[in-house]
Amino acid sequence: MLTKLSKIQVRPDLVDEVYKSLLDAISDGSLPPGARITQEEIAEQMSVSRSPVLQALRLLKKDGLVQDAPGRGILIAELDPQWIGNLYQVRGALDTLAARLAAERHADIGIEIIEAGRRAARGNDVKAMIEADIAFHMAIYHASGNPLIVETTQLHWAHLRRVMGAVLQSAGQRESIWDEHEEIANAIKAGDVSRAVELSDGHAVVARQNLVSRLDEVLGTSSTTQKPRTAALAL
Repeated sequence: MLTKLSKIQVRPDLVDEVYKSLLDAISDGSLPPGARITQEEIAEQMSVSRSPVLQALRLLKKDGLVQDAPGRGILIAELDPQWIGNLYQVRGALDTLAARLAAERHADIGIEIIEAGRRAARGNDVKAMIEADIAFHMAIYHASGNPLIVETTQLHWAHLRRVMGAVLQSAGQRESIWDEHEEIANAIKAGDVSRAVELSDGHAVVARQNLVSRLDEVLGTSSTTQKPRTAALAL
């Protein structure tokens, strides 16, 4: 049974609010892969009608984050390490391109983003860690001056948030990630294109290897049954 879902006040962007709440729950593991949910349960917990829930679920289904369950309801899509690895290769190429373009412009990513990321890394809020990481990379995308990079990476992050949520439960290497981020930001600000590209590419390769490897471990220890699970949301 779903519990502790935040109630959402009626407003024009209600569908977006429901979508984001469900996306957060999928990302941080409150709704794990294979969990079964229904429109009725979500609507009741959020104190909204079924209409915005239905529309939000359609968006999540289009993004590949949920799928129809046998019989009744919706299943949270399983995580596929190989597919995620392929996705991360594409994201890495875009990150490197964005870093090169941003360095050519001597863009200032902002020390406040790095400091916020370090604070999140020292805490236990997985959602905050994910948001901080996304904020850093999005800052580089925007700094590149190419709006197509921002648009292209939107769907990638919807899936990558799930992987980060699955593997960021342990404290290992959280702080070192932000050491790498700071080096990339410094190279971009200095206009050192080759250094920014080298650091960004290396960061993406290592991140892909670590995330896919740890995802394999997480799925290997947690997938004890193939039966759908019903999860509680804590938003």
